[in-house]
Amino acid sequence: MKRYTSSQVRERFAEMLDAAEKGEEVFIERRGVRYVLRAESKRPARKRRRPVIEYMHPAVAAGQWTWELGPDGLEFVDTRPKK
Repeated sequence: MKRYTSSQVRERFAEMLDAAEKGEEVFIERRGVRYVLRAESKRPARKRRRPVIEYMHPAVAAGQWTWELGPDGLEFVDTRPKK
């Protein structure tokens, strides 16, 4: 159980919401009146994002190629051993 004054809650409101979301009851006292902050329900699960790269060349997947940020933007770099 956490107790805070209204001025403390103003300073750390996001922290109070995080605690309530975790299931803790947060008590706020203001001029002798006690308030309880608790979450009613959990937020819905996030949807999984689709990958940005849908097709990957087998050489890149095998770790034989990578890219680096150069002066002209992203550049492919060959990591295969030199013959």
